[in-house]
Amino acid sequence: MVTAELVKQLRERTGAGMMDCKKALTEANGDMEKAIEVLREKGLAAAAKKSGRIAAEGLVEAYIHGDGRIGVLVEVNIETDFAAKNEEFKAFVKDVAMQIAAAKPEYVRREEVPTATLEKEKEILKAQALNEGKPEKIVEKMVEGRIDKYYKEVCLLEQPWIKDNDKTIQQLMTEKIATIGENINIRRFVRFERGEGIEKKQENFADEVMKQIGG
Repeated sequence: MVTAELVKQLRERTGAGMMDCKKALTEANGDMEKAIEVLREKGLAAAAKKSGRIAAEGLVEAYIHGDGRIGVLVEVNIETDFAAKNEEFKAFVKDVAMQIAAAKPEYVRREEVPTATLEKEKEILKAQALNEGKPEKIVEKMVEGRIDKYYKEVCLLEQPWIKDNDKTIQQLMTEKIATIGENINIRRFVRFERGEGIEKKQENFADEVMKQIGG
């Protein structure tokens, strides 16, 4: 069965249109990898072709919120120095920095969430569901759904883009990969907020930057 979630996942991985993704999944009987092959054969999976390529160039963007209360440093990589100077790429990096400032993600992607943190969150969500009087037999499914929502809150790539809530940062990045023609990777970031210290776990990144500027 081809679900809306499958279509969404395929779109995020390939950058192809929603209808093209639905048709490919139908043709592939719901098999994600086969659907990607179908799109590639039709020349519709531009981003997927580039996703395995090494992105070693790029930019480190600094963004300071207007009143100086919030500051962000983010490293976004792309394949070539030439593409790093592309105005569309520069605009994307700035958008990512603004997203971090506004939406306060804690990680770039879900794979970075520590196992201990995830297990603790699951325990809390399970307790909440039980306290709501939900039957134990459906609690696990409820926790899975709520963990998915948790990822959307704390993982940058899964957050709705602040300029277009119908699009995630992953989808935005996939579109840029397709239009610019090179693989793009959001590598790491650090977020500062006045009075709260470093909010992102990647303190080492900040240390490296401070050393480079003589701090």
